[in-house]
Amino acid sequence: MLTFLAWLVLLVVCWPLALAALLLYPLVWILVLPFRILGVAVDGVLALLGAVLMFPARLLRGPRAFRRDPARG
Repeated sequence: MLTFLAWLVLLVVCWPLALAALLLYPLVWILVLPFRILGVAVDGVLALLGAVLMFPARLLRGPRAFRRDPARG
């Protein structure tokens, strides 16, 4: 009986929270979207910067480093 009452209390308390989460999720997603776009842009800039900084080392390794390994296909 106590378990049933606990489930009823949980139902009464949690359904408004679930409904609020369902309604607020799209708004939060829209608010966070610019930060996600900014994160993609920053990741691209950092990848480009890393490639530019590593380019001399790749050139100094020589052509043997770029040959395909026959064992890997």
